[in-house]
Amino acid sequence: MAQYKLGEIESAFANLIWDNEPLTSGRLVELCGETLDWKKSTTYTVLRRLCQRGVFRNEGGTVTSLLSREEFDALRRREFVDQTFNGSLPRFLAAFAHRQKLSGEEIDQLQRLIDENRG
Repeated sequence: MAQYKLGEIESAFANLIWDNEPLTSGRLVELCGETLDWKKSTTYTVLRRLCQRGVFRNEGGTVTSLLSREEFDALRRREFVDQTFNGSLPRFLAAFAHRQKLSGEEIDQLQRLIDENRG
């Protein structure tokens, strides 16, 4: 699950980019210095790592996202279901419902989601 999982510091860094993009790599260094107390080398190391993972890009000194925050979160959730429940959404829901009863409203919401995505 390493590709779409971010630690606490990587998440703060990613949010800086998502909240300010597009931004120059120089501006990103400034923001990371101000908010994360990072040096330039740390900023570029983490940026390079997340670029290699396909989350961001640094082209011509401009940093932008390849995945929006919402797209990244969706991929992270999908990766979790794939690895933890062999990709089976019903197994995931069964595991969740086994520990906690679903309310009538939750069941209705799930039914609407199923109906919207049917066939």
